[in-house]
Amino acid sequence: MNKDSVNISTEEDESQFDNGKVVKLIVVGCGQRGHVYSQYAIERPNRLKIVGVCDPIKYRREKMAKEFGLEQDKIFSDWNDIINLEKFADAVLIATPDQLHRDPAIAFANKGYHLLVEKPLAITEEDCKLIVDAAKKNNVMLSVCHVLRYSPINLKIKELIDSGLIGKVMNIQHLEPIGYYHFAHSYVRGNWSNIEKSSFSLLTKSCHDLDLIHFFFSSPATDGGKSKYSYKKCKKISSFGGLTYFNKENKPKEAGDAKRCLSCPISNKCPYSASKIYLEFYPWKKFVLVPDREPTLENVKLALQNGPYGVCAYESDNDVADQQIVNLEFDDGTTCSFSMVAFTEEMCIRKTRIFGTHGQLECNGSNIVYDDFRFGDKEIFTPKVIQNTKMSNHGASDYYLMRSFVYAVSQNDPTQILSGPDDTLTSHLLVFKAEESRLKNTVINF
Repeated sequence: MNKDSVNISTEEDESQFDNGKVVKLIVVGCGQRGHVYSQYAIERPNRLKIVGVCDPIKYRREKMAKEFGLEQDKIFSDWNDIINLEKFADAVLIATPDQLHRDPAIAFANKGYHLLVEKPLAITEEDCKLIVDAAKKNNVMLSVCHVLRYSPINLKIKELIDSGLIGKVMNIQHLEPIGYYHFAHSYVRGNWSNIEKSSFSLLTKSCHDLDLIHFFFSSPATDGGKSKYSYKKCKKISSFGGLTYFNKENKPKEAGDAKRCLSCPISNKCPYSASKIYLEFYPWKKFVLVPDREPTLENVKLALQNGPYGVCAYESDNDVADQQIVNLEFDDGTTCSFSMVAFTEEMCIRKTRIFGTHGQLECNGSNIVYDDFRFGDKEIFTPKVIQNTKMSNHGASDYYLMRSFVYAVSQNDPTQILSGPDDTLTSHLLVFKAEESRLKNTVINF
């Protein structure tokens, strides 16, 4: 490999994102994700200030209000109460449950607030379009929390692709290993376990994986528009999979009639045991189990005795897919295969292989291995990641997402956003069409 042929950027200077303006943000939804994103205001108070919080659960909203020193008149149980006031912030973070994104997003756009919306944007194709239309009509910025676009390792992959290092990208293989205990927590017992209560798992868990694939197949835009990238058109989609394991038919006979893990005779050897996941790993996910009071060990035990997180993984009301594959063909003949799998030891450490005409890239979540077909060289890239942050999830992508959005608002520059309205809408449509293919058992012409 000719080392001079590729311009590989170094770690960015954080000071370039300090421009003297402090963006004011309202947080609607004070659960886990809302709280994580809001930490940017603590780590970078010269860039972001939380000026209002909203959540129907008193404990959560008051806990966050105390953390950010908010007065009582800036603490809300219903987002409609904020809409009825004069605009008092630059932007709003919508981190409500997935099925409750549409109405507040549209209302805040109509009020002139810039929007940061947790993924997925909405749970139906129509609602996604309505939110995008509202943002455009009101000339407000919309960023969706497709955090994978913002991770240093994925941006390095994108940089290497755009440099021409591996020639034309012909095929991508991408795996999301959800993690056996994470899937049991979120998609068997938790908030995303039931389609009627939330949505299908490809959307709620992996919409940002298909978005990332969409991103990797894009090329730098040359039209000077609001998006940095132009995208290939997907021509065909097929998908297979479903709920194949977490049901009563697969319940071990030795478990007998036990409906809860605390009373199960084989809880100590079941990989999906709530006793092991929440008590041995305590305090893992304790705020999710006990959202309305202090999540002490005693309160966690009570939640396992009485709540959904203590139910046997084979006795829950879950109905979402526990494994699914998606195949994509684009208009130039290039292809992609994506796998979402519950049954993995690693949790959400994506594996990506990108095959080009001159070389290939393989990413294991921390390093990128480059193999050059022309000269037989091999090189390993390890992108630098910010270390002094509590926002370290997804390879610190949570931090970089917030940095991008806050800077975009402060500069009134939507090109700073990597996951804008049009990009997001297209990748969401890929997800909806993939699920349609799975349900109809047919190839969908996109």
